[in-house]
Amino acid sequence: MTNMPPTDTRRVVGCNSEGDTDIAAVGALVADPGRCRILLALDDGRALPASRLAAEAGVSPATASSHLGKLTTGGLLTVEARGRHRYYRLKGPAVGALIEAMQQLAPFTPVRSLRQANRSQALRRARTCYDHLAGRLGVELMAALIRHGHLTGGDGKFDPDGGGQDKHTGYGRDVDYAVTDSGARFFGEFGARIPSGRPLVRYCVDWSEQRHHLAGGLGRGLLDRFVELRWVRRAEADRAVQLTDAGYVGLHETFGVLMEP
Repeated sequence: MTNMPPTDTRRVVGCNSEGDTDIAAVGALVADPGRCRILLALDDGRALPASRLAAEAGVSPATASSHLGKLTTGGLLTVEARGRHRYYRLKGPAVGALIEAMQQLAPFTPVRSLRQANRSQALRRARTCYDHLAGRLGVELMAALIRHGHLTGGDGKFDPDGGGQDKHTGYGRDVDYAVTDSGARFFGEFGARIPSGRPLVRYCVDWSEQRHHLAGGLGRGLLDRFVELRWVRRAEADRAVQLTDAGYVGLHETFGVLMEP
């Protein structure tokens, strides 16, 4: 009988060192309400200290520290030291897109106070999704860019039977949007500075409007320019974005977007 060498599973044809993705690991991270409140508090792309996140989550500092450790180890957050404090932020736009996608599927929480009603209305009207605009303002802006021929490749409508979310970026992939030549000139004249090292045009399916809003480098560049022009003002406590008087005028005259006060 011939002696056969022991099988080396690392050399089996078609086999690699990684199996299927473990979505249960991510599911376990977002299964706790406190951790979800932390993720939502960070969904505007800013870095916040642990003390602020404990208050946002409504938990003790010790519990918040435990939550933040799990979210960081699990790859959803990054942390940086600033003096004696540690600041946390989402680990890239894919995490922001994940939060937006989960909000599409999640049931609405009951509104039990006027404060909750006002906050909910503000978030639906205009908010940030990681580092770009979302809500009604976000989808109206994208629709205007398509209408004026600055973007091409889709109509801004969500197709639930399309390609869905790209597992690597978290962004939608069923529509291939692109900037037109007229769009490139328009964005340059408008003064939008596009960050390097990332795709120019991506989109998210807006959870409150069920339409596409603009993401990617262009989405970030437009939000930064709106803030620079003082067209929008970030809220202190949440992801809501407030339009200024100059913003109402500028959006209408420059983009053809009419938002009622």
